[in-house]
Amino acid sequence: MKKILLMNGPNLNMLGHRDPKFYGTDTLAAIEAMVVAYGAHHGAQVDCFQSNHEGALVDKLHEAHGRYDGIVYNPGAHTHYSYALHDAVECIDVPVVEIHLSDISQREEFRRISVIAPACVGQVKGLGKEGYLRALDMLLEEASE
Repeated sequence: MKKILLMNGPNLNMLGHRDPKFYGTDTLAAIEAMVVAYGAHHGAQVDCFQSNHEGALVDKLHEAHGRYDGIVYNPGAHTHYSYALHDAVECIDVPVVEIHLSDISQREEFRRISVIAPACVGQVKGLGKEGYLRALDMLLEEASE
């Protein structure tokens, strides 16, 4: 069975309360439950982790090294400036797909650049909660090759 880590960064614990125009109305717990169930249906165990703290996210990425077959990661605002998270993704042997609920390329200027994406095997953006499932599909396809 494939092991996948679902990681969410700062403020994503506030889903369901944040601007629904960009983030939808689902809570993070609902999205996690959807991804866990989808993963189980496709032969994968999905573990979930969320933190508002950059260092905790770096630590979790380091811990994933050699323990997971892939990571679905929504870095939240860290997307645009965290070279520490870029480096953490880059230095582990686990493929990471970056996910965003909204299409960051169509948002405010400061949100259009991801410093983390170059270290990832892919990026999914603008598909709402379904994007998490597409990111998981990408990892499961890669793991089966």
